[in-house]
Amino acid sequence: MLDHLIKLQENSYVPLSGYRTASIVVTKDGKLFDGVNVENPSFRDGMCAEQNAIANACSHGYGKGDFAAIYVITDGETTSTPCFLCRQIINELFDRSSLVICYDTKGDVQMYKVSDLCPYPFDESDLV
Repeated sequence: MLDHLIKLQENSYVPLSGYRTASIVVTKDGKLFDGVNVENPSFRDGMCAEQNAIANACSHGYGKGDFAAIYVITDGETTSTPCFLCRQIINELFDRSSLVICYDTKGDVQMYKVSDLCPYPFDESDLV
């Protein structure tokens, strides 16, 4: 998976930060969906690799509860976890026990469960 992530990183569109991120979503039935980060001058309107990979899977008919894991690699020298917006999306669509696997440029890896990254999730129960 690491080799696929490293190759995928080359597709990132990062003219402003140069900080390339790639992500691969794995569905419970074994399908893989790629994503990369895409920047624009209005940073807020950019798209994270995790969001891109999840949206790619959703556009192919996958949804809540269909995901087994998400892999992420960044250009950082240490492993980096998904941003909080991505965590919210992951929390919405992935089971709490699904894996979030994060790599750095050296190939070091950190693995988390969704429940580790989102211990106090905002979900539909908060809307009452």
